[in-house]
Amino acid sequence: MPVKVTLDAVLAKRGMTGKQLAEQMGLSETQLSLFRSGKVRGIRFATLAKMCAVLECAPGELLDYEADPSDLSAPED
Repeated sequence: MPVKVTLDAVLAKRGMTGKQLAEQMGLSETQLSLFRSGKVRGIRFATLAKMCAVLECAPGELLDYEADPSDLSAPED
């Protein structure tokens, strides 16, 4: 997938663990782990906003994009 989750780098910069972030967000460690690994197909804007508020960052710091020519083909269902 061309969209990469860069949450681990942001956590490292902040000296914070995933467990601490999950606790501050009121999110399960399992859900956060799935996001960190890129195994989720989407994230609610409210969850992303809460994550950004706790980490004091912008959404673009949590996600990265690597261009892929197939991104211009028909969208997935």
